[in-house]
Amino acid sequence: MGDPCRLTIAEIREQTKAGALGARVWGQADELAKRTSSAGKPFWELKLRDAADLLVLRAWSDTPAFESCEELARGEAIEIEGEFLVNGNFGLDARRWILRPLNPDESAELFAGSAADEVARDYSDVTELVSSLSDPRLRAISEMFLAEHGARFQRAAAARHNHHAHRGGLLRHTAQMMRSAAALSGVYPTLNRDLLLAGTLFHDTGKLWEMCPPEIGFDIPRELRGELLGHISIGIELVNALWRKLPLDEWKNLAPASEDVRLHLLHLIAAHHGEMQYGSPVEPKTPEAIALHFIDNLDARLEMIFAAYGKQPEISPGIYERVRPLNTSPVAPLKPIAPTDSVPED
Repeated sequence: MGDPCRLTIAEIREQTKAGALGARVWGQADELAKRTSSAGKPFWELKLRDAADLLVLRAWSDTPAFESCEELARGEAIEIEGEFLVNGNFGLDARRWILRPLNPDESAELFAGSAADEVARDYSDVTELVSSLSDPRLRAISEMFLAEHGARFQRAAAARHNHHAHRGGLLRHTAQMMRSAAALSGVYPTLNRDLLLAGTLFHDTGKLWEMCPPEIGFDIPRELRGELLGHISIGIELVNALWRKLPLDEWKNLAPASEDVRLHLLHLIAAHHGEMQYGSPVEPKTPEAIALHFIDNLDARLEMIFAAYGKQPEISPGIYERVRPLNTSPVAPLKPIAPTDSVPED
């Protein structure tokens, strides 16, 4: 037999549903921590990321991988080869695995063009929706944000674990929310479309400094600013900094007043978590703030349940292992009715 096939983490998840699988996977060491089991046995916990997924590996002290982890640096591009399987306690797991660093050519291949087409489509939709804003102040601040921070926006993650937790995840989350906000504005025409779309764009922009991968790489390092302030506070600070650069004198005769526009935009950022117990300093107090909160929650929860079908073990036909953030065990969705060419009988 030849060498095990190289697969992505997502492909390994899918193929291990049929049983244990020998494979190789390339990725980047995101986090590495030395721990001790309840029985006192030391092990390394390694979080491996590729372009779209995360795999947690454990290297026990009596395995060759333990010594390899001793010499491993965070951010290093590596190959894991072993037997992958679904472990009831840990989910996707590996046994008898070995680790080797990738050479420069392999590292370049790993990072080249990851999800580039998807990022380009999402960014194009965001810029098109920004250009459709009628309020010149909201359009100007949105365009300024994209011009100054667009590159960072395209690589930031939306989370570390629960949803859109990968490079480019924030852009995917924001683009999908802006498409939803635009559609909802057509259903509820009394909503301020410009404010809702701008608020959607800015609601998570603090994550550009809270959970942003480097220019090359998939790891999501922690930054002091993000840890101390959190993305809501940073997003408010960002909007205020950009707002001060706007030529506000040109719009001093516009109604509503520019200061009111700024305050309503800041409210959408501050209130988007919905409740103070979930991190918002204030609860939603306007129609647009209510809409933004539910659009945000809807996109996050749908992404988590769709991901669960690929990641969670199937504990019974069509029923998947419990997803803690959703507080439920997902059930396979009903497929749409199959198309038919037959003519119904009278």
